[in-house]
Amino acid sequence: MRAAGPMFAVVAALAGCGDDRDRARELTQRHVVVDTHIDAPYRLYRETADLGAPVPDREFDYPSARLGGLDVAFMSIFTPARAADAGESRQVADELVDLVEALVHTHPGKFAIVSCTDDVERLRDAGIVALALGMENASPLEGSLEALDHFVARGIRYVSLAHSKSNRYADSSYDLNERWQGLSELGRQTVPELNRRGVMVDLSHLSDDAAWHVLELSESPVIASHSSLRHFIPGFHRNMSDRMVREVALGGGVVQINFGSGFVSREAREWTARREAATLAHFLGREVDADARRAFMAEYTADNPYPFASVDTVLDHIDRVVAIAGIDHVGLGSDFDGVGDTLPAGLKNVADFPNLVEGMLGRGYADDDIAKILGLNLMRVWRDVERFAEAQGHPPLCHQDGITLQ
Repeated sequence: MRAAGPMFAVVAALAGCGDDRDRARELTQRHVVVDTHIDAPYRLYRETADLGAPVPDREFDYPSARLGGLDVAFMSIFTPARAADAGESRQVADELVDLVEALVHTHPGKFAIVSCTDDVERLRDAGIVALALGMENASPLEGSLEALDHFVARGIRYVSLAHSKSNRYADSSYDLNERWQGLSELGRQTVPELNRRGVMVDLSHLSDDAAWHVLELSESPVIASHSSLRHFIPGFHRNMSDRMVREVALGGGVVQINFGSGFVSREAREWTARREAATLAHFLGREVDADARRAFMAEYTADNPYPFASVDTVLDHIDRVVAIAGIDHVGLGSDFDGVGDTLPAGLKNVADFPNLVEGMLGRGYADDDIAKILGLNLMRVWRDVERFAEAQGHPPLCHQDGITLQ
């Protein structure tokens, strides 16, 4: 009888794992699931694909979204710094929105553009994946209210003021050349204009000073659309400090956790730094050919396998936001299709959200709290931003052209 005790415990534990797996799938189908950062549009811009069908080398497509329970996917309207240098940011952003609209028109029973919260539930009921739009890098706004209104009318519902380089609006966390020591005067003027139009202001990619300026200026709750916590990767300023997380929460906002291994794992971040140092040393004093550089990096990776993070690593970041800011201020901003082959084991595409929920169940999260993390927190912030704009005389614009229920 004594010998049966440990075996019974093992069997019970395995049965519990199966129960959690089934329950996780059920919860992702029952609750609204929102991902605030998917880079599918720019990947389509570079190489076309039919996202209405399974696409093995993409991290977002309709069948995978339905399997993972994803209801609202914020499509990133990302423009690289070189587009701004060439004076082409607005054109590129419009072309990316065109691609999202084309996806909707090609698959009206699968996708719809959504630009107000009231439409989300009825799209869910119809089995349609709602495609919201977030602008990553404000360069397409060109310092013009006309351009801002143009993109709001096209469906943009959050704006990250900068990306990898400082621009006319704000300093970037990646750019050592801090042109403005935070926001420029134009950036300071733009934050209240975004508030008035019901557009969420996004802290992701901003320098610390720029983020603090946004937090001081914004009268609506703010988001970090795809950021994780600096606590786990000290010195990585692209992630949020604990103090910043608390301030976002005090304003009613939400931090949407990035899944990329380099955003959640110190080991992965350090591996990337070592590979970069090895690459620089290898080509020191020589002209760098892009193909040769890629070949060297591939060889380095073959000899030094990348240390992928795990679902548990991502959950550690969620746990910490809950611990320091509360359950109402954390959500999901995966960065699918935007971080290359660095996604954690078990979180490789939008079909894998149940794996994250299974991990939450294993850590003792209640169903109601899981629902908040999956999407209710972000939906609350979005509604609050809409209500503020409505009080300023700007009711939310619903993108009816993108909504075709069949």
